[in-house]
Amino acid sequence: MSDFLRSYLTVVWFGAAALLLAGLLLAVSAAIRPNKPNYEKLLTYESGVDAVGHGWSQSQIRYYVFALLFVVFDVEAVFIFPWATELERYGAFGLSEMGIFVFVLLLGLVYAWRKGVLRWV
Repeated sequence: MSDFLRSYLTVVWFGAAALLLAGLLLAVSAAIRPNKPNYEKLLTYESGVDAVGHGWSQSQIRYYVFALLFVVFDVEAVFIFPWATELERYGAFGLSEMGIFVFVLLLGLVYAWRKGVLRWV
C-alpha cells in the first residue's frame, strides 16, 4: 500500500474510532439515565413559560430571507479574511479578483435592497 493511501487509511481509522466512541457514550448515557416521564414533564413550554395557543403558527417568509442573507454575507466575510491576511502574496491579481468578488456581493446586496427584502416591518 502506498504512503498516500496509508495516510487516508489513518483518517478512516480515526473517524471510525470517533463514531464508535460517540455511539458507546450515547448508549451508556441512555442505559444509566433515569427515565420517569409524567404529565408535567411532557408538556410543551416556551422559555420556561407555559405555552399559549396552538403549537402551529405561520411566520412570514421575509424573516427567513433576512436570516439567509445574513448567513450568506457572513460566510462571504469568512472568504475575505484569509485573502486580507495574505494580500502581499497575491499582489495585483488577487486585489482585482477580490474587487470582482466584492462587486458581485454588492450587486446582490443592492438587488435585495431594491426588492425590499431588507425592510424589517
